[in-house]
Amino acid sequence: MLHSIMPWDFALILVLLGVVVPWRGAVRVRRLLRQPQLSTADRLALYASTIAFQWFASGIVLWRSMARGISLSQLALAIPKPELTLILAVAVSALVVTNQIVAIRRLSKMPPDRHGILGEMARKVMPQNMVESLAFVALVTTVALCEEFIYRGFVQAIFENAAGSAVAGIVASAIFFSTAHLYQGKRGLATTLFVGLIFAGIRVWTGSLIPTMAAHFAADLCAGLIGAKWLRVPLQTGSEDLASEESALR
Repeated sequence: MLHSIMPWDFALILVLLGVVVPWRGAVRVRRLLRQPQLSTADRLALYASTIAFQWFASGIVLWRSMARGISLSQLALAIPKPELTLILAVAVSALVVTNQIVAIRRLSKMPPDRHGILGEMARKVMPQNMVESLAFVALVTTVALCEEFIYRGFVQAIFENAAGSAVAGIVASAIFFSTAHLYQGKRGLATTLFVGLIFAGIRVWTGSLIPTMAAHFAADLCAGLIGAKWLRVPLQTGSEDLASEESALR
């Protein structure tokens, strides 16, 4: 069972999630984006290392949770309300995909220099061919499963128990989830904080991570595949001007 006093291993995990993971993620992404271009081998290595780290982190969290007597249902790894869970999984996934498509399409109509970090990631980090796309599907599957388990399962349960309040769990999980996306800048932090609050509320409502895992997968897959296509602008040199960059978006 959970305890009101934070165990040392949980405290250590929270420090790693709240400080080390955001810092290392931001440093790594900045380093990648500073490179003129990335090869297929570079992107596949990035995807593989991220997959390995997230499953390793999830394994550690699950191990320590089980060692402390936390049940799978407390971690929302259950489906206590099957019909509601299914309805919300489909509805929220459709909603986030629609929102992603609209947002990316709007961004694609802007000049390339206003695409921000999403445009940079579309050009350098997102998949550029079929092999990379297949690997990217494995990546977003991992991210959806592992991040939802870590932030909406573990972190939310820990803070809800510590404060004796579902609201505390919702807010804490959203903040940790948002800081994990520090590399996306201020706008990304605000967006992921809002999404984190919504997803955490759904987790409380259904008692399950299934709807948020499905929606998280759909959102990231859409951003990666559609964003890479609509926002990918060839790197320009010398005499090639902004007009040629804009035509490449159409």
